[in-house]
Amino acid sequence: LRPDSCQEHAARRLHALHEAVRHHVPAVKRRGLAARVGLGPKPTPPPPGLYLYGPVGRGKSMLMDLFHRTAPVTAARRLHFQSFMRTVHERLHAYRRDRRTRDDPLPPLARALAEEAWLLCLDELEVRDIADAMIVGRLFEGLLDAGVVLVITSNRPPDELYHNGLQRERFLPFVDLLKERLEILDLAAGTDYRRERLAGMPVYHTPDDAAARENLDAAFGRLTGGQTGAPETVRVHGRDVSVPRAAGGVARFAFADLCQQPLAQDDYAAIAARFDTLVVDGVPVMGPEKADAARRFILLVDALYEHRTVLVCSAEAGPEALNAGGADATEFARTVSRLHEMQGADWAGRPHVA
Repeated sequence: LRPDSCQEHAARRLHALHEAVRHHVPAVKRRGLAARVGLGPKPTPPPPGLYLYGPVGRGKSMLMDLFHRTAPVTAARRLHFQSFMRTVHERLHAYRRDRRTRDDPLPPLARALAEEAWLLCLDELEVRDIADAMIVGRLFEGLLDAGVVLVITSNRPPDELYHNGLQRERFLPFVDLLKERLEILDLAAGTDYRRERLAGMPVYHTPDDAAARENLDAAFGRLTGGQTGAPETVRVHGRDVSVPRAAGGVARFAFADLCQQPLAQDDYAAIAARFDTLVVDGVPVMGPEKADAARRFILLVDALYEHRTVLVCSAEAGPEALNAGGADATEFARTVSRLHEMQGADWAGRPHVA
C-alpha cells in the first residue's frame, strides 16, 4: 500500500460504512419468539451502501477486500458478482422444482439470502446475460428492503450497465435503485496499477520450457498482488465457461483449456471482457492435426485485441512460426500482426474494454 488520494477518499467512505454497520440491526436479525413478543433490539434503517467504479487497475477490489476482512459483523459475504448470480439461478431453479408452484420465487429467495448474510460485498458487477438483467432489480430491492448493506465494485458507472442490452428498459429500475440506495464513488482518476505492474514485463515467452512456465508463474503473482487465485466461471448465454484460476482481474489458462475445448467467438469475447489480463501456458506450433485449435486461437486473439486485454503467454515458437498449416495463412497473418502489437510497451496502457 502507498498514498493514493482517490483510494484514500474511497477508504474513508468505507471506514464510515464500517462504523455504521457496527450499529445496524437488520430486519432479518430480529425474528422468532423475540420478534413476536417485542424483545431484543429494534431493526434500524440500513446505512447506504457503496458502489465503487472505475477502470481496471485502480484498486477497487483491493479496497473492498480490506473492508470485508475487517468488517465488524459475522454475517458478511464477499463474492464475485458472476458467482453470486450463478448461485441465485441455481436456487431459483431448485425452488421451482421442489415446490412446483408458479408463485414468484424472488421475494423468499431475497429473504433467505438476507438471513444468511446482511453485509454483501460483490466484486465486478457486469450484466451481459438477459436472464440476469430481468431479475436483478427485484432481487436487489428485496435484499435492500430486508436490511442488507451492499458494497459493489464495477468497471462501469450505473448508467452504463447492460448498455445496448436486450429489453434494457426493464433493467433501468435496477440502475435507479443503485443510484437511490447506494453512494456512488468514481475511482477513474486514480493511478493505473495494472500498467505499473506490466511496465517492462516480457509478455511473450519462448520456447515453452520450464523457465517460461516459471516466468508465467511470477507474472501471475505480480499482476495479482501475490494472490494464488481460485477457479471461476464466466456465464455466456446461460452456459458456464470454466476458468481454472483467476484473481484480481487476471485469469490463468493452459492453451488446451481455451483452444482445445468446444468454445466459440462469444465465449472468447466474454472471457476477454471479464478479465483485463490472460496468462496462457503452452501455445503450440499448430499443424494440420491442430486445425481446429488454430482457428480457435485466431478467434481468441481477435477477442483479446478488440477488448484490449493483455496476453501473457508461453509458446513453442515466435508468432510467425506458430501456424504450420493449421489455419488459413491470410487469417493467421492478422493474428501474427496482433500478437506483435500486443507485445508493445503501450498496449498495457490502453483502457480495457469490458
